[in-house]
Amino acid sequence: MIRFGRANLPIRDATRSRISSTSSSLPSSSSPSRVTNAVIGQQDEDTGQAITAFVTLEGDDDEGTDELIDEIRERVATRIGKFARPKRIIWAGDLPKTRSGKIMRRLLRDIAEGRELGDVTTLRDPDVMSKLEDKIKEREAEGE
Repeated sequence: MIRFGRANLPIRDATRSRISSTSSSLPSSSSPSRVTNAVIGQQDEDTGQAITAFVTLEGDDDEGTDELIDEIRERVATRIGKFARPKRIIWAGDLPKTRSGKIMRRLLRDIAEGRELGDVTTLRDPDVMSKLEDKIKEREAEGE
């Protein structure tokens, strides 16, 4: 199982269940296409806070299929519980990582919620942020 996350970043859902981003990291690895993921809690007007997953795929493919989205949500529901299914899954070519390889979830939350980005000087590849911003703006324009 590939896991990324931090236990000190709690996410609350509408049932007031408290789960950490570690426990909600996408249970994966049976599908060879998923490589890395980062899970964040994003403000949601319906539930207060919803789970958003940023997922990278191996190879040159930056977009997953509807079937893969369904598989991810079902796998999370089976292993953790239906309340932990990600509301949004965002396909990413890469994730913002520090030079030491840690995923910067703070920046992912800023992008997902449309806030001004904070300090990005420690990123290994600052261009990742502009690509993710463009992807989220594109999805919002499509109505997602």
